[in-house]
Amino acid sequence: MRVVDPEGKQLGIMSLREALAKAEEFGLDLVEVAPNADPPVCKIMDYGKFKYLQSKRAQEAKKKQQASSQIKEIKMRPRTEEHDLQIKLKKIEEFLKSGHKTKVRIVFRGRELAHKEAGERMMQRILEETKEWGKPDYPPKFEGRQMVVMLSPRSSGG
Repeated sequence: MRVVDPEGKQLGIMSLREALAKAEEFGLDLVEVAPNADPPVCKIMDYGKFKYLQSKRAQEAKKKQQASSQIKEIKMRPRTEEHDLQIKLKKIEEFLKSGHKTKVRIVFRGRELAHKEAGERMMQRILEETKEWGKPDYPPKFEGRQMVVMLSPRSSGG
C-alpha cells in the first residue's frame, strides 16, 4: 500500500506491518483514504479529527442544500380580513420571488366547515393574485379541516 505521512509527503509503497509501525512512530492512526486505487492509499493521521472534519463538511453541505430549497408556509382562516389577506399575499410573493416553495393552508374551525365555499373563494383569489410569481403544484385540496395548495416559484425566464 502507498503511505502518506501527516504532512502530506509520500513515504512510498510498503507492507501493512511497516505502515502500522510508521503510524506508531508518529503516534497517530493509519487511515485508508483511497481503497480503490492501485495500490490502495493510506494516510497517517488522527482518525478522530478526520471523522470530526468529515462530519463538519457533511453538515455544511446539508446546510447549503437546505437553504436553496425550503418550504415556507402561510396559514389563514376563511374569514381572514382584507388587510390581513393583503399582508399574507405580500409574504407569499416574497417567498416565491426568493425561490422558496410555499404551502398555503386555509384552516377551518367549528362551523366554518359548513361554509367551505368561502374558503374555496379565498383560495381561488390567492391563486389568481399569485399567478405571476408562482404556480400551483396541484389543485387546492381538502385535508380534513383544512384546504391546502403548494405553490412553486415561476422560473425567472417568465
